Amino acid sequence: MILRGALSIFGRDLIVLRRSLFSELLSVVASPLTLYLAFGVGLKGYISQVEGVPYGVFIAPGLISMTAVLAAFEESAWSMWFHRRVQKTIEEYRVSPITVYDIVIGKLISGFAQGAIKGVAVALVIFVLTPFSFPLRNLGLYLLFISLGAMIFSCLGTICGTVIDKPENIGRIQAVVIMPLIFMSGIFFPLSSYPPSVLPIISLLPTTALFEGARSALLTGSCGPLHLAILLVTAVIFFILAVVVFDRKIEE
Repeated sequence: MILRGALSIFGRDLIVLRRSLFSELLSVVASPLTLYLAFGVGLKGYISQVEGVPYGVFIAPGLISMTAVLAAFEESAWSMWFHRRVQKTIEEYRVSPITVYDIVIGKLISGFAQGAIKGVAVALVIFVLTPFSFPLRNLGLYLLFISLGAMIFSCLGTICGTVIDKPENIGRIQAVVIMPLIFMSGIFFPLSSYPPSVLPIISLLPTTALFEGARSALLTGSCGPLHLAILLVTAVIFFILAVVVFDRKIEE
């Protein structure tokens, strides 16, 4: 029964996405492509290799992963805010046979699906600019990291969309909290660049576990068990928080 309700919400979100898919793909490709051109192309004359791979190849997995998880956050945050403040869908949920778990799981599936679609779009563009190959057997482990990252960011988006009333504050959370955490996680530079006193703290960030683990999984087919453990624990914590916060809000 939980899966049926979650799939209904997922299907509804996909219908909305289909109406504006082309324009959304254009807009979502613009930001990571700009970053890739600025760093991967603009700096390749100064930075030839990082950790034994060309600099463009080093940053490519992180930009693809960033696109996927940010899409998961934005889908959950903005759709939850819109349904709550504009369409008043929350009022319908209170009188329909649908549970809090239905809603949160539906948003998780929707966030991952939209993140995957937009991540593939960015990947295709990056592969054209910097062709590189990786063993297909590495893709499964990479998708595991993306799935956990999408779950974390989707739950965070659900929380933000549930408790934030002013839409501009969602953008502020993304600009002031999420983007700095992403850029601190070694997308554009190796973590070894950090001072030894700061590195242990940076290494424990969930975003570091996500982007470092995803890069290693895609390029080498391996990952540190600590990265997976951090993501699993964070995903469980954020899922519980999303359920609790939404449940309290829906009862108000």
